[in-house]
Amino acid sequence: MFPFEVSFPTKIYFGMGELERLGQEAKSMGQKALLVTGGNAAKRTGLLDRAMALLQEAQVAYIVFDKIEPNPRTATVDAGAALAREHQCDFILAIGGGSVMDASKAIAAAAVSGRPIYDYMRGNPSGSGQLLVPVQEALPIMTVPTVAATGSEANHISVLTHWDTHEKSSINGPALYPKIAILDPSITFTVPARVTAESCADIFSHLFENYLISAEGTHVQDGISETLIRLVVEHSITAIQQPDHAEARSTLLWASTLGISPFAAGGRGAGMPLHGVEHPLSGIYDMAHGRGLAILSLPYFEQVILQDRPERLARMGRHCFGVTVEDDGEAARATMEAVRHWYERMGITERLSDFGVTQQSLPQMAEEAVRIGGRGIGYLPSSRKLNESDVIAIYEACL
Repeated sequence: MFPFEVSFPTKIYFGMGELERLGQEAKSMGQKALLVTGGNAAKRTGLLDRAMALLQEAQVAYIVFDKIEPNPRTATVDAGAALAREHQCDFILAIGGGSVMDASKAIAAAAVSGRPIYDYMRGNPSGSGQLLVPVQEALPIMTVPTVAATGSEANHISVLTHWDTHEKSSINGPALYPKIAILDPSITFTVPARVTAESCADIFSHLFENYLISAEGTHVQDGISETLIRLVVEHSITAIQQPDHAEARSTLLWASTLGISPFAAGGRGAGMPLHGVEHPLSGIYDMAHGRGLAILSLPYFEQVILQDRPERLARMGRHCFGVTVEDDGEAARATMEAVRHWYERMGITERLSDFGVTQQSLPQMAEEAVRIGGRGIGYLPSSRKLNESDVIAIYEACL
């Protein structure tokens, strides 16, 4: 296990009905909020009206910015930052899923600096991101997640898409940690089955990516990751079939927060290579991030992990999917079949071609995956160095 540093400064309120804290907690953040949300779900479910009523009751002023799209775009972030500056908002209130929370963090940074958020991104050819990231200054942020998926409610990462070039990458920094997060599982009761499935695949990927290529000796982290994977698999089907199942929704929401936290990932000396492979897909084809990860994961297991770390894949199968085969190679393959079966139960059966991906588009996507996901080192670090040909092979297996 490698040395690591843990900073988890977000104050979390978790539980059924905790949304009622929103007004008073917002009041502790400032006098005027930019209330950031998406265009449909929060309005349709009545959540936005509830949130505004709680803010009014606490005498907290707010400006609504409801333009955030899936795979949030830099132009939208810039518009939100301009609105925050125009109305002199002193904090950001994010009510939504991962896209809303990621966009809110970026808005908080751009509102302070006055710079286009693309300046912060690795894809910017000027190289300005090297000076601006990690982000040290931003407006305070409060999050209310409506989906159990990204864990963005309590981390310092924001993933954005620059639509002009279809480049998707992340920014991070200590200033992007939310100050307060309200996690009320009842808010997630209205999440559709399709989105629940994609979200569970996203949580799973956050957990297995660094687990499968981890350094030796990460026993505590391994135990945390295995427990969370097992719980996500167990409760995903319940949440899909019974959307208002409080235990299932609570378990998934807390698992999503912990799944990308330093408690599961610290000390591994490993990142999230499959996210680097997926980002061009959702950046170019605007597909749901979790669905893209699910489609890519089995070929990644087959072509990379099965060759390099079969014992880790076998261990995941035994601890998380009920695999009982003794031989590691056979157990690893049984694990892949168990994962495939779980995806099918959740309704994730598509291929990349179902989203318009063609053979001709693969070299460009692979180049972008390595250039941006590799952060300038010329490859994606996994159990081995993944170059463009490796990435193309994974894409080809998914067509």
